[in-house]
Amino acid sequence: MADLPEPEEVFKVRRLGPRQIIQFVIGPSLIALGISIGSGEWLLGPSAVGEFGFVGVGWVITISALLQTFYNVECSRYVMATGEVPIVGFGRVPPGWKLWVPFSLIAFYFAFIFGGWAAGAGQGLFALITGRLHEEDEIEWVRLLAIGLLLVVFAITALARKVSRALELANWVMLSVLLGVLVVICLALVPWSLWWEGVRGLVTPAAPPPGITATQLGGLAGFTALASGLNWYAMNHYRDKGYGMGYRVGYLSGLRGEKTEIRSVGVTFPDTAVNRSRWKRWYKLLMIDLWLVFFGGAMIGMLLPTILMSHVVQTSGQTPTTANVPTFTAEHLGAQYGVGMFYLMLVVGVLVLFSTQLGIFEALVRNFTDSMHAVSPRLRRRIEGDPRRFYYPYMLVLIVVIGAALHLALPTELVQISANMSNFGALMFPFVLIYLNSRLPRPARPRPWHYVILVLNVGFFGFFFVNFAYEFIVGEALVQF
Repeated sequence: MADLPEPEEVFKVRRLGPRQIIQFVIGPSLIALGISIGSGEWLLGPSAVGEFGFVGVGWVITISALLQTFYNVECSRYVMATGEVPIVGFGRVPPGWKLWVPFSLIAFYFAFIFGGWAAGAGQGLFALITGRLHEEDEIEWVRLLAIGLLLVVFAITALARKVSRALELANWVMLSVLLGVLVVICLALVPWSLWWEGVRGLVTPAAPPPGITATQLGGLAGFTALASGLNWYAMNHYRDKGYGMGYRVGYLSGLRGEKTEIRSVGVTFPDTAVNRSRWKRWYKLLMIDLWLVFFGGAMIGMLLPTILMSHVVQTSGQTPTTANVPTFTAEHLGAQYGVGMFYLMLVVGVLVLFSTQLGIFEALVRNFTDSMHAVSPRLRRRIEGDPRRFYYPYMLVLIVVIGAALHLALPTELVQISANMSNFGALMFPFVLIYLNSRLPRPARPRPWHYVILVLNVGFFGFFFVNFAYEFIVGEALVQF
């Protein structure tokens, strides 16, 4: 046990004003937002809206984003109060880590190991390099480019002094560029009537459009905002950023950084007047990071690509398919407005999908490293207190594994599988969080209505997973509208 640090102590500033919050405090939500915009917002959302329209689809996006942001708050609450990342904390739930740590890794890896996010980025990069879409017999080049981008992720993390900070800065640049370009293009090309249709679809409860299946809606729900029940995998960065008790536990440094030791167990705080006051300050900073940046960014990031996709569908008379959705917008805007627009949209698409690739691939390595470091004294002795000695060799192994998995299906099909497997996580991890957070120091415990919202996550996302599992096993949709 130890006292909570003051935010000024962690971020090394005299006072925290708006400028300091933007410069030093905001960050973990950017990494999560970079992941989310590439899968749901760029692939599944535009695909669904392009085929079925806004009404009946948009409200699923809004509910999913709201529920997931509440869920992220509860995951991050545990990290701030204990300094333990979620997968380590899960090991405290009966019957213990021997069940929960392997199970959590299997659920997470089964959702993301297929590499649909990497394949989508490779598809966009192929078109950017060659100036055209790939032919059927050129799919291997797409996969090789995807593997090449995985090596770029390795380089970014290896050249960093602090891995989380490098990911934050990369996402600051990529998200600023792609959202700025999308705002300008949408304002210039998309009629206001379509903007209104997009906003109205997001806030209007309506029956799902005819022909769409619960599995298609489930993919959209699962990857709107982040990854529904598996969102915990991206909350590790609050520890590395130093939020709350994360400051007392440590962080993963890059190869250029100094050796830093991460505690194998967390540190929590006594219930004192000083700590109650400091907890309120940390919680307010968390609300800014998650609700203003993550939720706001996810909604804008979903609205802009979907209204642009809808505009392209209306003007071209064609709808996207699972094979061409990563490059559909670039292809048709290029045909209408010239080769410059084609390349500009390809750059946006590659940035969008690479931000997802960067966050997911690093999270696959990070969560495995954090969990093994926590539960294995033998590993801690072998790496001599330096997690980098496991983190980087394992990242190279994982590049080989994902490179093989890329050959299983088309990029968008792989992403749909991942999204629905994320919904599987919503069947149990909210209950795990209820158990853990109810045992935190009293100032950090959630209010009763927070538990209700966690249960709503189970019902909403669980419904979609049950439908996905039925269709996967039986071969036909359980629910079709």
